[in-house]
Amino acid sequence: MTVESLDIYPGSERRRGGSVYFMADTEGGAGLFVSGPDMELFEGTDVALSGETFKRCPLTVENSKTLRKLFEFANPVSHKGRNITIGLGDRLGIASTGHIRTVRELDVFPVLAQQSIRELNLTGRTYEGVLAAAVWAVFREGYTKGYGADGDHLKTHAEVEHALECGYTMITLDCSEHIRNDMVTAAQTMVDERYCTLPAEVTSQLEKVYLNKSFHIYNDISIEFSEADFRRAVLVYLPAVSHALSIYSKLIKGKDVDFEVSIDETMSTTSPQSHFFVANELIRKGAEFASLAPRFVGEFQKGIDYIGDTSGFERDFLVHARIADKFGYKISVHSGSDKFSIFPIVGRLTSGKFHLKTAGTSWLEAVRVIAKHDPGLYREMHVFALENLGEAKKYYHTTEDTSNIAAVGDVPDAGLADYLEHEDARRVLHITYGLILMAERDDGAPLFRDRIYNFLRAHEAEYFAALERHIGRHLTALGAENEVESGKWKVES
Repeated sequence: MTVESLDIYPGSERRRGGSVYFMADTEGGAGLFVSGPDMELFEGTDVALSGETFKRCPLTVENSKTLRKLFEFANPVSHKGRNITIGLGDRLGIASTGHIRTVRELDVFPVLAQQSIRELNLTGRTYEGVLAAAVWAVFREGYTKGYGADGDHLKTHAEVEHALECGYTMITLDCSEHIRNDMVTAAQTMVDERYCTLPAEVTSQLEKVYLNKSFHIYNDISIEFSEADFRRAVLVYLPAVSHALSIYSKLIKGKDVDFEVSIDETMSTTSPQSHFFVANELIRKGAEFASLAPRFVGEFQKGIDYIGDTSGFERDFLVHARIADKFGYKISVHSGSDKFSIFPIVGRLTSGKFHLKTAGTSWLEAVRVIAKHDPGLYREMHVFALENLGEAKKYYHTTEDTSNIAAVGDVPDAGLADYLEHEDARRVLHITYGLILMAERDDGAPLFRDRIYNFLRAHEAEYFAALERHIGRHLTALGAENEVESGKWKVES
């Protein structure tokens, strides 16, 4: 075998001391090739290439760890100081190359490794494996501008600690299990009764800070706390604040980690008073956090555009954005995939300073390519998704109407990709990803997984191009085609 006969990824060619590195696609799949003294540091098999000995190294977790020790740019880093940051969840572990190509020329910081525990369980992956996939994509593309790794929607000390031990540089703390949703809609008499059971030393201190106070935010925007507003905010959110402070003090403080507090996984929207209360209490108690995710008005369902009145969203978002601006952190928009109607609002009202989370939309682009070129595989996946939708809805809230989805047997092959433009079909295909990937035949062999990966490997150029178009459309709508420079963004009231 010769070097010339290999399909080398040009961005991966590097030298370190007397060693040569490159990644290449081979008959057995992509691999890392290393010559010289560094060969002994990696696991792999010696091969002769053009009269020189290389080690062909599989793209394993252990080899990725070795690579990270040798090349600083291969390590995830904090995104502190970066204005536009985007979480690019990669449920398949093969999308990061397309994501990197999308952001390479933009002033956008990509969080390439972004997964929740729920997603790990649904795909059979691990935090180490998710990070390794990002590392290999970064090295393949020669991407040296920096990327992040987000332990997404983590809930417990053990989960946060594990993600940090794996090298993650961002922690999104999901406080939903500590938010008292029952108190959001409870009658005021019940709120007053419960409030009176709280320790007097706690309530008296909080009353001095908030009760009947008005906090100026920006121009004519102020946050005011009536007694009713105050008591409800304390009951609903004080346990979540306490949980976040515990996580911060024990695991985050002193580390170069982007800490995000998520209060969006709740039954009701986050009022301006609630947002202010949570942020102000965290800051008063010494916590530093990079971003906060409220639950906005309207609906943010998976894989489709915003559901709701965009004018109402703009009014609501403006106040949340100004609160974040006042305290110096970024607003984070969760379930941000495909929310094209509100992206210009987000970009404009944050003055180009925000975090956006996307995930399943990259899976849907993979499904789109499959629908175009392997109609048989797509039809099987489509039928399976509909048959198992009830199981998927245990993990995700969506309101699709399957009666609106045309029977797949009535659609010609050339029309299958149109399902990816249909809101109800998109939601079904979006949330059933884990069930599709983990489905097994009677003999225990994967039902779809191997065929999906083999297909996408053979069509990776088209898949990466699809990601560039689709994620690029997100960033264009958000205003990220422009470099974020002083004076370029105008703060609006």
